[in-house]
Amino acid sequence: MTYARILATGSALPDRVVTNADLEKIVDTSDEWIRTRTGIRERRIAADGETTGDLSFRAAQQALADAGVKASEIDLLVLGTTTPDLIFPSTACLIQHRLGANGCTAFDVNAACSGFVYALGVANNFIRAGQSKKALVVGAETLTRMVDWSERETCVLFGDGAGAVVLEASGEPGILATCLHADGGYKDLLYNPVGVSVGFKDEKNHGVRITMKGREVFKFAVKTFDALVGETLAAAGMQESEVDWLIPHQANLRIIEATAKRLKMSMDRVIVTVDKHANTSSGSVPLALDAAVRSGRIQRGQNLLLEAFGGGFTWASALVRY
Repeated sequence: MTYARILATGSALPDRVVTNADLEKIVDTSDEWIRTRTGIRERRIAADGETTGDLSFRAAQQALADAGVKASEIDLLVLGTTTPDLIFPSTACLIQHRLGANGCTAFDVNAACSGFVYALGVANNFIRAGQSKKALVVGAETLTRMVDWSERETCVLFGDGAGAVVLEASGEPGILATCLHADGGYKDLLYNPVGVSVGFKDEKNHGVRITMKGREVFKFAVKTFDALVGETLAAAGMQESEVDWLIPHQANLRIIEATAKRLKMSMDRVIVTVDKHANTSSGSVPLALDAAVRSGRIQRGQNLLLEAFGGGFTWASALVRY
């Protein structure tokens, strides 16, 4: 049997750090209010002219270098993002050219915060089907570009960043199961109201911005993750006790804690970066994965449960033997 196995990880963050104290100066909020409701203490903000593609390129370079793989060896590049550099060509194509991987299959996947796990699932199927031997999967966002800094309910939540993994076809177990879902019926709870086809201004003459009903999203996310854990374990033929690390979407610490409780896992077996990175959407899971790998917490042979939830609604998971 052929598996898609993770060879190496990489990440990239903007240099600029914005703390909760910094936000207190521009919007009616407080460090205590943000921390107690979300667990966020600071976030990274992309510099002027720094794009999703720039962050993706740096994360990809690091992952390729650590994997000992040349860009020319990559035959598939999938980028999960909801903040592409351009409408077209895809940011994956822009990254491909910068890396020197010209000619391989390259495309973006937009599943909001689930984008990286969706992209991982797509690449896994390409490898399992024999259509790819080495793949580069990236999750990256410059989500702060669509933040309305006068809306305290949303502006405190988001940050920018990118994470990447290099996959190879292997006879050793790697990605054991992926579960991808969506339900467009919940669109009004979390969305951006503008776009190419509907126009770049909404009915209130607002431009690009995140619109969210936080309480409803929180409730649905907790309920969804609870069901997703059971589905993923069943698909992989594993028990809860066999999961070594939970690597969840880094949106809200309370959602992360609720998922850990469902798995009967102590929080010291859960990778948490939401305090430092905030919600980086598609970037959050690969950023957390890379941070845990580089810190030495995640070791070869361990079982990792990755999961994410985003606007759409979309939700996705992957059970991976690292």
